Amino acid sequence: MRQIWAATCLTAFLLVGLANAADQAQNEEAAKGKAEVLEEKASAEGSKMLPTPAEIITKPQAQAVDPTGEEPLEDAITCLARTIYWEANRKDDAEMEAIANVVMNRLGHKGFPNTICGVVKQGHEQGACQFSWWCDGRPDDATEDEPYSQAKEIARKALNRQLKDRSDGALYFHHRKVTPNWSNEYIRTVEVGEHIFYKPAGGKAK
Repeated sequence: MRQIWAATCLTAFLLVGLANAADQAQNEEAAKGKAEVLEEKASAEGSKMLPTPAEIITKPQAQAVDPTGEEPLEDAITCLARTIYWEANRKDDAEMEAIANVVMNRLGHKGFPNTICGVVKQGHEQGACQFSWWCDGRPDDATEDEPYSQAKEIARKALNRQLKDRSDGALYFHHRKVTPNWSNEYIRTVEVGEHIFYKPAGGKAK
């Protein structure tokens, strides 16, 4: 009798696990598909189109993407979330949001690619990455679960057009402890956390 009970419990446990895995895969697929649509809308020059209710990425869907922080950078949510995770102070939500703002502001802007992964990886071929974490020679995996979960949540809101632009339209930023030469060529917009943000005069990127 005890063996039958144990076998029944094991079967139930396995069935629940399979159902959860199926839900996870379904959420991940939905999130990536919606992100492609929203990315395309956002990259259209001058686009102010907001997502329809059906296009909104939900929190469970976003969290299902790259669950371990080790997936290849091949989709919009992963590329944006990793950039937020590595470039910002992970204890400062405002700073994380401002980094997301810069990526989204660059998307489709003249001089920048039309995809988020393209924006994040820009300059890699020339050895002059726009985002330092992408070619600093160190592992790119996210190693802290809670901050990475928050980075994915901010990436979700950015794609859904649910974030305030804390960067004030910035296309560039740097850490306050450094002063790159290019900073003199642009208009300083705001300082958020440990970073200073800039936009080009006349809205033209270099």
